[in-house]
Amino acid sequence: MSLSDPIADMLTRIRNAQQAKHESCVIPGSKIKKSILELLKEEGFVEDIQTVKNGSFDDFQVKLKYDENKRPVIRMIERVSTPGRRVYIQSSEIRPFRNNIGTMILSTSKGVMTGKRARKLKVGGEVLCKVF
Repeated sequence: MSLSDPIADMLTRIRNAQQAKHESCVIPGSKIKKSILELLKEEGFVEDIQTVKNGSFDDFQVKLKYDENKRPVIRMIERVSTPGRRVYIQSSEIRPFRNNIGTMILSTSKGVMTGKRARKLKVGGEVLCKVF
């Protein structure tokens, strides 16, 4: 099955699994998805990521994170740049998202990174998603 936007599919799987109060969700693997998931783990939005073999392919099992009241830690996760409408941003235009509580994930010439790190390195790129 081919998808036109696999990153949006990954974000939707996470959003739906948290809404249904699932403990984890399985996401088909790719390099860019792995780097996005690792950033979400570093920023504290997901608990753990494990690689699971699916035949000759690798999938990611993402353990979702909830607070003490069983509410999802991720309040909002949305795709910004889509295949039909790419959104690029310069390093000088990167602003704090949701009073520095939220995270912007960018694809830059130096790899996939958060908006804070991209601003520090003075590098712009494509805005993949926003997470709050």
